[in-house]
Order: sequence, then structure tokens, then C-alpha cells
Amino acid sequence: MLNKNEIVVDNFAGGGGASTGMELGLNRKVDIAINHDPAAIDMHKVNHPETKHYCESVWDVDPIEACAGRPVGLAWFSPDCKHFSRAKGAAPVNKTIRGLAWVVVRWAALVPMRVFMLENVEEFLTWGPVVEVSPGVFKPCKERKGETFNAFIKCMTTGLNVDHPAWPEIKEALGDDFPYHKLEKGLGYKIEHKILTACDFGAPTTRKRFFLVGRKDGLSINWPNPTHGDGLKPYLTAADIIDWSIPAKSIFNRTRPLAENTMKRIAKGIERYVLDAEQPFIVPSEHALPFITEHANASNQRNMPADEPLRTICAQVKGGHFALVTSHIIKMRGDNVGHKTNEPLQTISAGGNHFGEVQAFLIKYYGTSTAQSINTPLDTVTTKDRFGLVTISGEKYQIADIGMRMLEPHELFAAMGFPENYQIAFDSKGKKNTKKNQVARCGNAVCPPIAQALVEANLKEITNIKAAA
Repeated sequence: MLNKNEIVVDNFAGGGGASTGMELGLNRKVDIAINHDPAAIDMHKVNHPETKHYCESVWDVDPIEACAGRPVGLAWFSPDCKHFSRAKGAAPVNKTIRGLAWVVVRWAALVPMRVFMLENVEEFLTWGPVVEVSPGVFKPCKERKGETFNAFIKCMTTGLNVDHPAWPEIKEALGDDFPYHKLEKGLGYKIEHKILTACDFGAPTTRKRFFLVGRKDGLSINWPNPTHGDGLKPYLTAADIIDWSIPAKSIFNRTRPLAENTMKRIAKGIERYVLDAEQPFIVPSEHALPFITEHANASNQRNMPADEPLRTICAQVKGGHFALVTSHIIKMRGDNVGHKTNEPLQTISAGGNHFGEVQAFLIKYYGTSTAQSINTPLDTVTTKDRFGLVTISGEKYQIADIGMRMLEPHELFAAMGFPENYQIAFDSKGKKNTKKNQVARCGNAVCPPIAQALVEANLKEITNIKAAA
């Protein structure tokens, strides 16, 4: 539980994922939230209006002034991860951003901070010095991988030797006016870290992250037990967060054709998750209102509700009655094909919406013409009734159409485990948020269920103590 007068601080607050999890775990509000991005702070403010917000760099906020004499019972830190992530690739690193984790040391040295938690990508463990490969261009030094991370741990625990090679970077980050003697002695925290996967704790995403817990109150560090998985509750999946009422537009005859790479991904996904799948995922009819699309050599495309009598169709389509809709997830990144809809959604990134849903509209196959071989590439399919042949539960179907749409922000937030009532569509002034802004907040967020589980495991007694004035 939190002690009297203790406050809760969320550094690098983003759109509010960690704050939401902490609030659920503590049953109280977060007192302070810090982020340099006005859009991130605004979304946080909409959902956490009682919190004091600092729209500033974490380096510009003075911990002593912000805490105003109150001790910190719990602080959360999620420093920018893009200069550690695999997704960063071979791009040069930014030394300033890569060193943001030193702000944890700053808070711990300047104000009483009993428990803190840090979240980052797995590669945070490899944090080491960088070398200048050309003027102004820095790359991680492979030979000294993990050196800076170990120095960070030493500063927070038993102390860092005065001859350690990390001192120049530490002093560059923390400045001249800092009590470095405290780091030589060590700040006295007990520290443990683990890699946790969000779907194990009830979020329908496979997002995997590094978590570090530190405390200096003499109590043990506890790790939450998974609640979902083998022998536990079943994993929540992409199917659980998809809004089935949103139609998937046909991939054919679009005013603006889909990119060639997108069509290739769709083709591979259809082959893997529909044509070759023993049991394709069938859209649950009680949740969906699928449609039938006419494909003929006309200039107009007609969409028809699937729950109405079939209207006159061009003879080339030879449809028959609507039967089933299959679904799978497409990911627009690298050579990723996507995955089944009845699996947790893969990791959402802040760099844009990379997830879509592909639906194959199936009709009963009556042999009105020769069915296309399932081994034939999808991009050679014509508008005649030779679309891929699928066998489901012993019955033959053929693909009458393929639809694809990108997942909407509210679906992505649901995949991260945010509460259903989390406000993302409008800013604090009532202006509509762009989808780009919503997705950026989502991709940068901590999954609330993991934050909640960590807080509950380490601050077990839920408290109703009101925040200090």
C-alpha cells in the first residue's frame, strides 16, 4: 500500500497506459505526469483530469520542486525505446534519447522514492556506449554491449567505481550540479528485472517488454503470475477486439488501387490462413454483418448486405447464396505475412497503423466452372468463378470476394488492454483527434494490464488514501 502523504509519478507518461494500470492497481489517481509531447499530455489530461501535468522534457522538471516535500511511493519510467528497439534497424542512434534512463537516477538521488518501475524493449539490456562512425553519426559499440546498463544498476544499488568508463556519459546526462558521491556509494535499491508478455496478463497482444522493479523499503520484489495461457484463462485474441460491424472494402476495383506489396501480403495470407488452413477462422455471424460484392467488368461495384435475398448478379460471377466469411490479420511491415485472427495481435508500434483485417467472402461451390487450383498465385485470379477453392468441414466453398481494411484506433487500444471507456477520439478542447495521433499514443503506451499486475504484486494492500494536497 502507499504510505501517508506518498505520491505517484508517471514519467514519460504518453497517452496514459502506465497511469491507467497504476490507478487500477492502487485504486487512486496518479499525482504527476510528465511528457514533452503536447498531444500525449493532452490525451493523458482527458483521461486523468485530476493529475498534475507537466508538458516538458523530463530533464526540465525539477523532482524536488514537483514533489514539494512529499515522498514518492511509486514512480514509473518508460524512457524512449526507439534507439534500442530491433525496429530501429541500422539507423544511427541519438545519444541524448538513448541516455534518457539516467533520469531514473536523478529522481532517486534527489527525492525520497520508495518503489520504482521501468519499462522498455528487451534490447535495453544491451545498453552500452556508442562510437562516432562519422561526424555526428553514432552507433552502438558491439564490444561493450551492456556496459552502460550494468553501470546504471550499480548506481541504483551498491555503487559505481570511480574508474568505471560510464562516468563521462553519466555526467553528460546529469550535469555539473549533481551529488555524484551518492552514485559512488550507491542509492541502495534492491532491483530485479524480467521480460513479460502482455497476453499472459489479459491484453490481446503479444507485445513483449523488459520490466525492472526497484525498491528500498526492505520488502521483497514480487512478480505477478500469468493469468492467461496454458492451463489458465484462454488468451484474448484479435477476434476479441475487432469491430465486426465495420465492413471490409473489396481489394478490387478501388479508385486508388492497393500497393503491389499489400496485394502480395494479402495473397500470401489468403493462401496460408484460408486456402491451406485446416480450419480457417470464420467470422462469428452473431457479431458481423458481412456483405457480398459484385465483380463484373462494369465501372461500378455493388455491395449487397448478406442478410438480404441475393440480388441479380452478373452471369460471370455465378454466385449462389452467401455462406461464410473468413478473417485473418495482415501486418504491413517487412516480410511479415500477418497471423490468424484467433491469436493475440502482434506488437503495435507508434510509427503508424500497420495492421489490417482481411476477409474472404465464401459462397458454396457448385461446380459451375473449373475451380482454380489452390497452388495458383492469387494475383492471377480473374473475375470469373475460379476464385480459390476452400474445404471447410467437408463442404466446398469458393472465394467470391476479398475485403481488407485497416484496424481502427479504438480496436488497437483495445488490443493493448485499455478500458473500453478510454477517451481517444477527441482532445481536451473537443477537437477530433487524427487517427495518426491516436495510433501514435497507442503504440507508445504501456499495456495497462501489465502495469496493474506489477503494482498489485508489489503494493498488495489496495489503498483509498487520497492524494496529498
